[in-house]
Amino acid sequence: MTHQTEPVDVDHPERDQRWNDQAREETETQRLDRNWNSLLQELRVAQTGVQLLTGFLLTLPFQQRFDRLDSVMRAVYVTTVACSLAATIALVAPVAMHRVLFRQRRLKVLVSAAHRLAMGGLVLLGLALVGVTVVVVDMVYGEDAAFIGGAIALIGFVLMWLALPLILRAADRADE
Repeated sequence: MTHQTEPVDVDHPERDQRWNDQAREETETQRLDRNWNSLLQELRVAQTGVQLLTGFLLTLPFQQRFDRLDSVMRAVYVTTVACSLAATIALVAPVAMHRVLFRQRRLKVLVSAAHRLAMGGLVLLGLALVGVTVVVVDMVYGEDAAFIGGAIALIGFVLMWLALPLILRAADRADE
């Protein structure tokens, strides 16, 4: 049996459910299991990166050249650490939620909440990456170059992580 792929209609979940019923021939529970497993795979990738970034950031104050940072760069650094820690919390939270909700038949709530946490965690991770770019470029080239590097990182983040997926989503809707 061949199934054509069709975009998920996030604005109309009932249409998405009907499509899943027809094309995948899966129950809501099977769909939730598939969504949970897909989300877990995505979180595994993001968790590793954010944990390494957070570990790196937490060691910076103990480096010899850290005292070169002026008050502006120290504020950028602390904000970056806060974003990285918050991203770590958001991206690991679905695992803790799963443990608490295990065998409680709350998969729909878990998938929905984990999706929102993953989205928030990715935004925070993007902001942390922008911040670490600013701090590192400042150490190498100075403050003016640091903010240019941060702006480039922010533009890259917005384009690749937000604009491109939204463009692809809009293109799929236009094809319907």
